[in-house]
Amino acid sequence: MIRETVITAETIEEAKIKACEELGTNIESTQFEIIQYPEKKKFGLFGGNPAKVRAFVEVTPLETAKKYIEDIIKNMEISDFTITAEENEGGAIISIDGENIGFIIGHRGETLDALQYLAGLAANRVYDGYYRIAVNIGNYREKREKTLEILGRKLAFKAVKTGNKTSLEPMNPYERRIIHTSVQKVRGAVSWSEGESLQRHVVIGPDPEYKGSYNRGYKKTYSNNFNKDGSYKKTQRTNGYQRRNYSNSHPQDDVFSTFADESKNDRESINERPDTSLYGKVEIKKSDESIK
Repeated sequence: MIRETVITAETIEEAKIKACEELGTNIESTQFEIIQYPEKKKFGLFGGNPAKVRAFVEVTPLETAKKYIEDIIKNMEISDFTITAEENEGGAIISIDGENIGFIIGHRGETLDALQYLAGLAANRVYDGYYRIAVNIGNYREKREKTLEILGRKLAFKAVKTGNKTSLEPMNPYERRIIHTSVQKVRGAVSWSEGESLQRHVVIGPDPEYKGSYNRGYKKTYSNNFNKDGSYKKTQRTNGYQRRNYSNSHPQDDVFSTFADESKNDRESINERPDTSLYGKVEIKKSDESIK
C-alpha cells in the first residue's frame, strides 16, 4: 500500500520536511516527486509560485503494526523500550523489551491480547490478505504455553484415574487448543469445549470409548509418576509408550502411568483456530473438584 501527500511551501526542503511530518516518516525512507519548483515574484509584486512536492512511502503491514504499538506504548509515558520483529509465513512476531513494562501484559494477558488484536487490525488495513500479528513480552507466551501443557496433562491423568471431569476457566481459542493437544497425548482422557463467546471453556474427562477401568485404588502409585513440576519420571519404554512396572496391578490399569506417543495417537485434533495465548494461574470452575 502507498501512502502519499502533496505539500506546498516556500522551498523544496521545507515541503519535504512538512510532508514527512504528516506521513510520520523520515526523509531517508520517503520518496519525493517535485511537482512545482518555487518562483520568486517579479519586482516583488507580480507572479511567483510556491514549491509543491508529492511525498510517498510504501507501507508494509509489519511496519504499520510496529508503529502502532510504538505509539501506544509512548502514550503510556514509557520511553525505555525496544521493539523487534521476526517475520514468518503469513505474519510476524513482534517482541517488546524494556524496563518496567510488565504491566502491559495485564491480568492473565488481557492487555497484551488487546494490544495484539488492535495491532493486527492496523496491519491488515494496509494488506490485501490476512497478515497475522503476534505480540510477545520477554518469554511470556512460552511460559504460559508450558503452564497450560502441564495443566492439561495433569487433569487428563486425573480424569483417567477418577473417572470424573473437570472444567477450566474460560480461555481464548489458542489456549483451548494447547489444552486439547496436551490431553490428546494421554490415553483414556478426552477434552471438549463448552459455553459461548467469552464463556467458552475446556472440559477434561474420561474417554467413554476407553476399554480400561477407572480405578481409584492407585492414588499413591499414580502420584508417584510425576515430578514436582508436572513432568513424568523416567520409565521403562514399552511398545511406544511410557510404562511403569507395577507388581500388584493389572496391565490394563497401567493407563494411570501411560504417556501416549504422539505417533500412536489415533484421535483427531480438535479443530480450533489459534489466535492468542496468556500466562499465569489457571482456575478450575467451582462446580468441579479442584486439582490437588
